[in-house]
This record gives sequence, C-alpha cells and structure tokens, in this order.
Amino acid sequence: MNWMPHPLTLEGEYVKLVPFEEKYVDELYAISTDERIWEFLPAKGMDRDEYIIAMKSAILKRMNGEEYPFVIIDKIKNCIIGSTRYIDIQPEYKKLEIGWTWYTPSYWGSGHNLECKYLLLQYAFEQLGCVRVQLKTRDTNMRSRAAVEKIGATFEGMLRNFIIRFEHVRDVTMYSIIDTEWANVKAELQQKVNNRLKNGIKT
Repeated sequence: MNWMPHPLTLEGEYVKLVPFEEKYVDELYAISTDERIWEFLPAKGMDRDEYIIAMKSAILKRMNGEEYPFVIIDKIKNCIIGSTRYIDIQPEYKKLEIGWTWYTPSYWGSGHNLECKYLLLQYAFEQLGCVRVQLKTRDTNMRSRAAVEKIGATFEGMLRNFIIRFEHVRDVTMYSIIDTEWANVKAELQQKVNNRLKNGIKT
C-alpha cells in the first residue's frame, strides 16, 4: 500500500524537499564523498558503486511503499545539500520513521535541519494523520542524537544489539514524537526555526 502521494514536495522558507530521482545521483554523489557523512549510516556512500546501489534501492522501496526518499535543497543558493527519507512506513498503524538524513559537512549545524524536520513532521502528523513518528540513531552518534533531541523528540531507550553493520553489532537509541505531543513540539520547533531564520542561517 502506497501511503505517500507521488511526487511529494515539501517546501519551507529556506529548505525544499523534492523526491529523489536518478537524475540527482551525480550532484548528490559530488557532495557525499566525505567519509564523515557515512560513519553511522548503513552504506559507504563515498564508494560510487555502493552509493548508486543504495539510491536505486531507495527508489524501489518507494515504489513498494516502504520508504520515500527526498533530496534536500537550499532554496537561497539553489543547490542540493543532502538527503533524507521517510522509512519504515506503516499506514496500517499510522506511523513511520524519519531516517537516512545526511548533509554535506559544510551544512552541519547550519539550522537547515530544523526546517527540514519541521516539514517532515508537519506533513506526517497533519496530512497523513500519523499517531507516531520515530527516529533512531547509533548510541555513539552524539551529533545525531543532539539534533534529534533539539527538534523535541522524546528519548525512549536503548535497543541493545539491534543491528549488525559492517560485521559489528550495534546498539541504537530510539526517539519518538506522538500525535498528542505534536502541537507543543510544533510550536517550539517553529520558534527555533524562526529564531534561526531571523538571525540568519549560517552556511
């Protein structure tokens, strides 16, 4: 079952999310070769062949209704700055996950992620009618954990030995926002986005 309409574009003041298509592969790959981007992600994207396989897999999973991958665009500079996805899409339970988010390092801490997550959460709760949106990350990925906490997600706990990646067993941390929390989370996140925009997003 495809819960997401296609094509789906989400647009804010500074950030625009457009559906990932193969035409974006070269431009995305050009900004993704820094090894730091892939330290905690399930692919070694600095390897072009592995990167292309991962991107084609994302398109297939979109067709199956499992995922919906986006390209993140900086509207001011009109350039691609990263990618994100809805994953683990479960319409029968009205829930999904936001994951596979990465930015070229020059945009780390820039504030663009706040608006990106705002757009994703707003669509999930207000258009899809989600009752739960979850986000998870490696327990040792402190930068990602801080970013998730900054958007107002609640820490639910540690999932021990949750995955095996690159022949290593990994723990992950689970966060979530539920529908009854969204109004408060939305107001606080909107304020953070507005403050960042007012002060100027640094790039």
